[in-house]
Amino acid sequence: MDARSLKQFVNLSDCLHFGRASEASHVSPSALSRSIKRLEDELGVDLFERNNRSVSLTHAGRLFLNYARDTLGDWDAIRNKLMEESGELRGEVSMYCSVTASYSFLFEILTRFRRDHPHIEIKLHTGDPEDAIPRVLSGEEDISIGAKPQNLMAGLAFKLIAVSPLVFIEARRKKGQIHSGNAQPEAEEWAGKPMILSERGLARRRVDQWFRALGVQANIYAQVAGNEAIVSMVSLGLGVGVVPQIVLDNSPLADTVRVLDIKPALEAYEVGLFTLEKKLASPLINALWSQLK
Repeated sequence: MDARSLKQFVNLSDCLHFGRASEASHVSPSALSRSIKRLEDELGVDLFERNNRSVSLTHAGRLFLNYARDTLGDWDAIRNKLMEESGELRGEVSMYCSVTASYSFLFEILTRFRRDHPHIEIKLHTGDPEDAIPRVLSGEEDISIGAKPQNLMAGLAFKLIAVSPLVFIEARRKKGQIHSGNAQPEAEEWAGKPMILSERGLARRRVDQWFRALGVQANIYAQVAGNEAIVSMVSLGLGVGVVPQIVLDNSPLADTVRVLDIKPALEAYEVGLFTLEKKLASPLINALWSQLK
């Protein structure tokens, strides 16, 4: 058993597809299959259940995945420590963020980072911002960019990048617009207003709390994944949406919607970097983390 075979096992566990895992591992599907079979023979258990249509982890596979991630993390830590002492950092750091975060923050961070550490490669994945913390906690990513939750989990490190208001938006020049003054909104004004909201996550929880405080139930027209989709649907006049201001600032549809000046305002987003505290011992991860002062 070696680090390479463990990495191949983790890649297959992450995507549960031999073709994609073999590409990530830079080997052929048949070579990956042989590597997994050798692991299973050495352990004396089946790590995966596989047929012509699907691949899934067995109970033993899920237990072994925790071991594999920890072992690879320890291996990277000692390897990076030795490189640090030699005076030159080399290797790979995986990152996860939303498309909006990649526009807003990554360029400045990575420009400095690449200048200071040209031999460290960044492996970037983008997707739903609500997956930023789970992907770090599961070990799929080294670092992610996301919104800080109300309570930070034990063992999770956070470093602030920016604060972004969470705003109500609706289409410009739409009949029957919500009152946008500074007064407390009237409950009946919102009871029948169609809302376009995130299907899950921090923004959705804060909107739900806002409606409960108002004493009405939100009239949900659509629940979507991703803030960019909310802006698109609002721009078509389909309802009122709630998004972080930073999403609106980077949206090509920003001129087609307007921000409602509603009181009380929703609690703002604290956007920043997440990683596991134990991973900050890695010189590679700490090098990127330290880019933010």
